[in-house]
Amino acid sequence: MPQMPKRVKFRKTQRGRIRGNACRGNTVSFGEYGLQSLDRGWLSAEALEAGRVTVAQFMRGEGRLYIRVFPHKSVTSIPAETRMGKGKGEPEFWACVIKPGMILFEVGGMPETAAKDCLARVAYKMPFKCRFVKRQTT
Repeated sequence: MPQMPKRVKFRKTQRGRIRGNACRGNTVSFGEYGLQSLDRGWLSAEALEAGRVTVAQFMRGEGRLYIRVFPHKSVTSIPAETRMGKGKGEPEFWACVIKPGMILFEVGGMPETAAKDCLARVAYKMPFKCRFVKRQTT
């Protein structure tokens, strides 16, 4: 089941522009390894769910998964071959706004080679380029 907010103040949101790099959510905080976005765009709730299922099947109960993004944005569209006017379309799907440098998924409690293979499978399902990152020790 794809994720979506329980309730929102406004049903339809404006498209907006995705500018700049991620200032927050750009470091591995919960697990040991993460999947970091290199491009900007919208990540649909369906794609996020596909990544979650992929990790769950790969891990088979060992390790822990952390999902660092949530689809807050409703994306609308009007039906094909519809005349101009008649207002804004209905919400079609929910999406996360992704900036370059954002951490999408984190995993912990598994060896690095397994984590790299696991997150490579998830990166294949993402609509933009991603890379594998490790937690920085301070």
